[in-house]
Amino acid sequence: MAGQHSAAEEKKHHKHEGPKKHIIAFIFSILLTIIAFAMVAAGEINTSFIYISLVLMALVQVFVQMGFWMHMKDRGHIFPIVGILMGVFVVFTIVIMAEYWAWW
Repeated sequence: MAGQHSAAEEKKHHKHEGPKKHIIAFIFSILLTIIAFAMVAAGEINTSFIYISLVLMALVQVFVQMGFWMHMKDRGHIFPIVGILMGVFVVFTIVIMAEYWAWW
């Protein structure tokens, strides 16, 4: 019958997540942004702690954005992930080489 699908065909189709996870990810992103802004605006916190906290919150923010908004957590995204990792590698290499060049 044309209207019926086998179990293998059903697994191929992407199941729609719904807005619940997106709303949670959006709220989490907004909270991270507010916390980062409040830490910097306070001015009374140790600057080393602020720098470390901002970098850690930025990394969490990147994973939230890539996982929930860019759907990198889903199957079939190996090429974009490899491309992003290669881009990160190239950027870090350029920054390290620029620092090495400036110090000599």
